[in-house]
Amino acid sequence: MSPQSAPPARQLRDCAVVVAPEDNVAVVKSALVAGDTVELADGTLLAITGTVTPGHRFATRAVPKGEYVLQYGQPIGTSLGIGAGDPISHDNMTDDVPVVRDLPDDLSNAAPDYFEASERGTFRGFRRPDGLVGTRNWVLVVPTSMCSSHEAQQIAMVADLTMYSREKFPNVDGVVALPHNKGCGCGDGSNIEVMLRTLRNYADHANVGAVVFIDLGCEKTNLTLVGKYLKDHPFGWDKPVLWMGIQEAGGTQAAIEKGLAAVNEMLPKVNEAQREEVSLEHLVLGVKCGGSDGFSGLSANPSLGRVSDLVVRSGGTVLITEVPEFCGAEHVFANRARNAEVGRQVYATIDWYKEYAAKFNMVLGENPSPGNKAGGLLNITIKSLGAMAKAGTTRVEGCIGYSARPERKGLHLMQGPGYDQESTPGLVASGANVVVFTTGRGTTIGNAICPVIKLTSNTPIHERMKHDLDLSAGGVIDGTETIDEVGARVFTHLKRVASGDVLAMAEVNKHREFQFWAEQTVSL
Repeated sequence: MSPQSAPPARQLRDCAVVVAPEDNVAVVKSALVAGDTVELADGTLLAITGTVTPGHRFATRAVPKGEYVLQYGQPIGTSLGIGAGDPISHDNMTDDVPVVRDLPDDLSNAAPDYFEASERGTFRGFRRPDGLVGTRNWVLVVPTSMCSSHEAQQIAMVADLTMYSREKFPNVDGVVALPHNKGCGCGDGSNIEVMLRTLRNYADHANVGAVVFIDLGCEKTNLTLVGKYLKDHPFGWDKPVLWMGIQEAGGTQAAIEKGLAAVNEMLPKVNEAQREEVSLEHLVLGVKCGGSDGFSGLSANPSLGRVSDLVVRSGGTVLITEVPEFCGAEHVFANRARNAEVGRQVYATIDWYKEYAAKFNMVLGENPSPGNKAGGLLNITIKSLGAMAKAGTTRVEGCIGYSARPERKGLHLMQGPGYDQESTPGLVASGANVVVFTTGRGTTIGNAICPVIKLTSNTPIHERMKHDLDLSAGGVIDGTETIDEVGARVFTHLKRVASGDVLAMAEVNKHREFQFWAEQTVSL
C-alpha cells in the first residue's frame, strides 16, 4: 500500500485503553491489524505489527526481554522481547510476576471518607428486630439434606403457584426452597459445620420472613442436629418456623401437604412486614463476576468499584469473594488492609486456598477459562487485577470464612471458590442483601432469596441478552460514558432494586439458584 493510500492514524482513545499511567500496554476496544497506525496520547505514531482482537493488548513502547509487562500499574508477565506495537501473547510474554509478601508491622490504612449521616441516602427495606434490613421478604423451605430436597422443592413450587400472589400478599416476594445435594452421612468429605452455617444463615437472613425446615428423618444431618446447631448459634430474631420430617409425616405426599398447610398459615404473618425508609448503612453488597472478558476489568468491574466505594462511604458493607481470582495480585489487597494483622489474613486466605486446591491437583494459575483467554484474560494475574477492581478503593476491614458474617461494616474478603453457583450463595449467606454480578460474555445466574443485578462490560452482549442483563458499562468502551458516570447510574439502580421498585432481570426470569461450597476444612 502506498503512503498516499495508507489509512489515517487512529487516536488511541478511540481504539484502545491504557488503564494506568505506568502501563506499557494498551487494551484494544476495536480490532487492529498489522499496518494500522495508532497515535498515542503524546502524539507519537505507533505502527501495529500484528492482529490484535478486542480485549487483547499491544505494547505502547518496547519492553526488553526480562522486563515486566505492566497493566493496572502492576506486572502481568515478563517480556521475552517485545517491540513497540507488538501484540501481547504467550509467544512474547511469560506469566512470571514478582511475588511481593512484605508487610510493615506498623501497616495502618485510614478509615474511608464516610459521608455525613444526612448525606448517606436511603432505600426502602424490611427492618428486622435484630437490626438487619431485608431487601426482599420470602417464605423459605430448607431441606436438611439431599434426602428431603425433592419434598422441599415441591412445597415451595406448589405454594408459590397456588397460595401466593402479589395481589393477595403485596409485602411477600414468594415461597422458595433450597434444594441441594449435601448432607446425610457426608461421606463425600463435605464439612458439616459449613453446611449448617450456610443453611442457618439463609434461614436467618434479613430477606427471609418465615422458614420451614424439613428432613427425611434418618440422615446424619437431621432436624436434631440442625436444631442443636441453632441452639448453639441462635437466630438473630424470632420468625415463624416449622420443623417437620418426611418419615414422621407418613411419606412424601403427607409431608408436602403438611408443609403447604404451614406455608398457608405463614403467608399472612410474613405479609405484616412493611417496607420503610432506612439508611444506606444497612446495605450489604455482594460483588461477583463470571463469564469475564478483556473489557470486564476496564469497564464493568471498576464501575462496580465506584458503587462499592459509595456503599462503604455510606456506612454499609461490601463483600467480595472468588479467592482464586485474588491470586497473583493479593499484595494489592494486603497493602490496603486496615492493619498488618488483617494484611496477614489476606495472605493466609490465599495460601489456604492454594493448599486446598493442591489436594485436588488444581493450580490456581489455571483459573482463566478458554472463554476468558479468548477474550483477552491471558493469565490469572490479569484476571485477578481486573476482578479485584469490583471492590473499589477503600481499605480491607477483614477476611471471613465462606458463608460467615463479618463482625464490622466496610469491605471484607470472603473465602470461597470461583464457581458462580457456589460463591454467589456464599455471599448471600454472609449477609449480602443485594448482589451485583459483572459479566463480559453473558451470565444468567440468580439466587434463591437475594436480587442479583447483572452489569455487562460491553454493549453488544447487553443488546444480545437484554432480557437477562440489567445494565451495561459498555459506554466506557464505546467512549460515551466515564467510569464515574456508569458507577453513579448503577448505584441509583441498586437502590431501586433494594427498595423493591424494580426487579433484577434474574428475578424476572425466576432464577433461584442455590448450591454451596462445603469444603473439607473451615479456613477462618
